[in-house]
Order: sequence, then structure tokens, then C-alpha cells
Amino acid sequence: MADTAVLLLNCPDQTGVVATVADFVWRNGGNIIDAEQHTDDVDGEFFQRVEFTLADFAHDRDELPSALAPLAERFGMDVRIRYSADRPRLAILASRAPHCLVDLLSRWSAGELAAELSLVVSNHPDHADLAAFHGVPFVHAPVGDDPAAQDRSVRTLLVDAGIERVVLARYMRILSPEFVDTFPNRIINIHHSFLPAFVGAEPYRQASERGVKVIGATAHYVTAELDEGPIIEQDVTRVSHRDSVDDLARAGRDLEVSVLARALRADLGNRVLVRGRRTIVFH
Repeated sequence: MADTAVLLLNCPDQTGVVATVADFVWRNGGNIIDAEQHTDDVDGEFFQRVEFTLADFAHDRDELPSALAPLAERFGMDVRIRYSADRPRLAILASRAPHCLVDLLSRWSAGELAAELSLVVSNHPDHADLAAFHGVPFVHAPVGDDPAAQDRSVRTLLVDAGIERVVLARYMRILSPEFVDTFPNRIINIHHSFLPAFVGAEPYRQASERGVKVIGATAHYVTAELDEGPIIEQDVTRVSHRDSVDDLARAGRDLEVSVLARALRADLGNRVLVRGRRTIVFH
């Protein structure tokens, strides 16, 4: 597949933005192959994703930011530039529950995830054989008596490995603020609840006790505030009073794997714009 550039931009809503961006791409020899936009009528903010070909483009990667600078200044625009050929180095962190890890490893092996899966890290040794089967290095990082030291050692491990994206595949540890700050908006977590309902531990038990009629799963970027990060993807399924906590957990696992995979694909496909506590996800 030919390399393309992706512009993720936002600015105050105003006339001429779409036309000017399209004109910039055309005048420099690019061909737009995908364009989506959204206007927030409450905040008056404009968001756009533009993907264009690079085969005959006038500017290389080093030149493109400066070429875009006058346009960005004119419209008060924040611009992020991404490239479809890039494969960020990805690490998956997991605990004992295997379902999300199994699913992601299978999808990566099948070529569904545009990333270089570099590490599987777990605070339990259970998944070493699974990672080895898929040819991915595995690191056992037990918590022991010093959770803070374990957090630091995992963070150092990821930094030394050049990791650019982190996925928490039911990693049942709370990351330190220092860990989160090392990977801002680059850690994706799957929470087994339809946030903001039932945050924290045992959401299926909370849901059962509350007698809910739907349960859900939420994939979000991790922030220092527990389960409060910008939401990327969610889904729900119907349940009833006949369902036990185990029934809810079983149905929830099906949601978790699909929601996490969709969120990761959106992130790796450069389709997510983070704006404060929320996201704009272009499909």
C-alpha cells in the first residue's frame, strides 16, 4: 500500500478552512483520498482529518511542517501530521485475564494492527507461552512488596524499548502519574463497564446489584484520574434480572475484545483527535 500523509487538525470554525487545506494539497501535487470533518456548534470548534497521497508531493516529511505553518497561523490551527506507512512500536500490558491479550495477538498476527508489537509485559507469568507462540518477547514484571518499584521498572522497560503505544489488556494495576505522563494520550485501556457508570473494581458486580438492563465496555486513553480519560470506543449488550454476575462477565468479555480492538485500530489508523476530556473519532 502506498504511503499517505494524514493531517489531523482543529481550529475555530470559520469560512475557507476546507477549501484552503484542499488547495494546499492540490497545489503541492497530492491527491486527497479521504476527508472527514466535524463542527462543534457549542464550542465553535472545527475538526478535520485529511489523508492524501505522497508519491508526487512537493514536500518531504522534514519540509511538510514548515510548509503548513503559514496555513496553520492564518486559521489559528493545531495540526498533527501522521503517515500511514509508520508502524509505531507497541507494548501490551496484561494481568491474568487472557481474553483481550489473546485477541490482540491474533489480530496482530493476522496483519490487522498497523503496529510493531514489541513486548508483552505482565505482572503474572501466565502468558509467556502465548506470547512466544506469536513470536513476541515476554517480560514478567511481578509486583511483589513494592508496587511503586514495579511501576518504575515497567516504565523504564518501555522507554528503553522505544515503545510509542501502550495497550492495557485488562492490566489490573493503577499506573502512576509519572507513568501516564511518559505516554500522554498514548496508553489505551479497556474498562469492563460503560463509563462513566461503575468505575473502579468489580463493575459487573456493581451492575448486577444495580439491576441494569444493559452492560457495556469502554476503551479510553489513560490519564492520572482513574477511568476518566478521553473515551475512544464503547459498546453495550442487553442483560436481564436472570443473569448472574458470571453471566454478565461472560457477556462483557465479548464486548471488551471488540471494543478494545476497534479503539486500537482507530488510534493506529490516525483517526482520533483528543480535545480536552473528549475525542473526535473519524470512521
